[in-house]
Amino acid sequence: MRIGGGCALVFSLLVAHVLAGTSDHNYKKGDHVELWVNKVGPYANPQEAYEYYTLPYCAPETKHHPDNEGQFNEFKLQSIGEYLGGHSLRHSGHDILYGEDSQKTEECSTKPLTKEQAQAFANAIQRRWFYQMYLDDLPLWGMVGELLPSSGSKAVLKVKDKDDKDRLDHVSEVEDIGDLHPFVYTTRNLVVTYNGDNIVQVDLTSDPASLVKVEEGVILKFTMHVKWNKSTDLFHSRFERYLDHDFFKHPIHWFSVFNSFMMVLFLMGLVALILLRTLKKDYARYGIVGDMEAGDGDVDDEGKPLTDKSSEDAGWKQVHGDVFRAPSMLPLFAALIGTGWQLVVLTLGVILFAVLGPLHGQVHEQRGEVLHAVIVCYALSSIISGYSSGQFFKMYYPTTSSARRQTSGPKPILWQLVMGLTVLLLPTVSAVVLTLLNSVSLFYGTINTIPFMVMFKLFLIWVFVSVPLCVVGTILGRHAVGSKGSTPSPLDHFPCRVNAIPRPIPEDVPWYGRPSGLIPLAGLLSFGSIFIELYYVLTSLWNYKFYHVYGFLLGVYSILTIVVGMTSIIVVYFCLNAENYLWQWTAFGSGASTAAYVFLYGIYYFLFKTQMHGLLQTTYYFGYMSLIAINLGLLCGTLGHGAASRFVRAIFQNVKVD
Repeated sequence: MRIGGGCALVFSLLVAHVLAGTSDHNYKKGDHVELWVNKVGPYANPQEAYEYYTLPYCAPETKHHPDNEGQFNEFKLQSIGEYLGGHSLRHSGHDILYGEDSQKTEECSTKPLTKEQAQAFANAIQRRWFYQMYLDDLPLWGMVGELLPSSGSKAVLKVKDKDDKDRLDHVSEVEDIGDLHPFVYTTRNLVVTYNGDNIVQVDLTSDPASLVKVEEGVILKFTMHVKWNKSTDLFHSRFERYLDHDFFKHPIHWFSVFNSFMMVLFLMGLVALILLRTLKKDYARYGIVGDMEAGDGDVDDEGKPLTDKSSEDAGWKQVHGDVFRAPSMLPLFAALIGTGWQLVVLTLGVILFAVLGPLHGQVHEQRGEVLHAVIVCYALSSIISGYSSGQFFKMYYPTTSSARRQTSGPKPILWQLVMGLTVLLLPTVSAVVLTLLNSVSLFYGTINTIPFMVMFKLFLIWVFVSVPLCVVGTILGRHAVGSKGSTPSPLDHFPCRVNAIPRPIPEDVPWYGRPSGLIPLAGLLSFGSIFIELYYVLTSLWNYKFYHVYGFLLGVYSILTIVVGMTSIIVVYFCLNAENYLWQWTAFGSGASTAAYVFLYGIYYFLFKTQMHGLLQTTYYFGYMSLIAINLGLLCGTLGHGAASRFVRAIFQNVKVD
């Protein structure tokens, strides 16, 4: 009942907020069209965004003016995903009517600027601030102003771009203004294109002739011209103009996917070589391959004589009595594995949801839609983490020394610890990082500060949905391990029995038999299969581009899964051949090491591919990159361990032990 109520809670909290304030995008002539102002801030720092009226803009003299008790400054009801995405929409106060035949002009004037207000405009213009608006859920961008040598220079400023967004991609901040002076745009031209009952395009340009020098005591008169144009463009393709197809579908992007696919073929061939040739020779050396027919002799595939079957075992078979021993820090490892499988399912679910966008609506067209999907998938996939961690702990706990010593009396109960770590591990790390970012945002007064009610609702979703599902999953996982029969042994699911006393691990082994030498190479190969796609993902996160090639993302995710699995198998084989049976943390580290390269690439991207600066933006960038690296490490580590686990079971299942 509690889980059913929790699921009802999560859908009531999420769905209600998604539906609130939305529109079917159908209008009749004369209907009021809402223009929402979102933010202002430096173009180089995406997270340094402030409320629109942080700058001393004025309200238009319409019926929506605050003196008329209208909707000016009224916040729009938003979903949790929109709040987490840093959106803060409030009514602009403009009175725009659908399909007006004549151009409409709305004006407002500020009071004489104070020294502080003039300085605010000057700083914004020097740092290349821009503002963002939304009309019918279509984004609009505009520049605050320009730096010009003198009041007469504005006449030579020519604008060739279709709207201000194209110009923003080519501006940069000015460190030393010298004899330049700040000028603010006071006239905006809004062109709305419509087809029947739908708006299909919006364009916003700033008039260079309206530039006014910013100085103390000046009165700024802001004007907006609204013009409506008819068109035959289709409504469903209206967002295409915001998608950079030349960038995301560049031949390099296709080549990177092909290159990663070739890497997959190479690694699969290498693993096949290990399985079909090397392991076969190993089995023959260990005396598992039966005697050949009389006359053939004891030779291998190449006609060379086999080793003496009576010779001492060597290589990976030596560790058959220790290979299924529990890894160190078993409760923590079980929690990591459980959380990793949850992230595997969550990532796949979100990508598939985005790929199926044509059926339910493209996710890049809806603010906060991806974050909304992440929250739902995380809450519902918590049962996966509980089940995986519970099953893994149940399987390996009997091989621990503490379990062997506990022959009678009350057995130690570690289920609470496993469940607690599984439930708290990732949320705690995420909460610590987000709390730090929220504190920095609150100190700077940006709109990226997560409101208290949003945090409270996320907490309710976690408590009433995620935690119960994780507990139920852990209980199911505990009872999922066993064998046929009335009294199954707790170790029946292992191909080989586990020795009571662990054997020593050789120390004099070459570098390719040491985890410290193999793990970095495994991570490098996995990173090489995704780094081109990582560039596109980071560009969409930090450079105002809409990521929309989810088919590429699904393909790269599949390639990453295979590459991580193959590299982990190779690493584990070399370690086992060096008689190192501590393969579980090694397999996990082989996959997780990919995250280290991703974080290092993030540092490179920050330094050479962006113009980000300042404590606020730097903290946000590396805070989010840390979360990305941690989650990717858990995901890839789990994939690597899963593949290596199947490999180890497969090779030791065919070993005959005296």
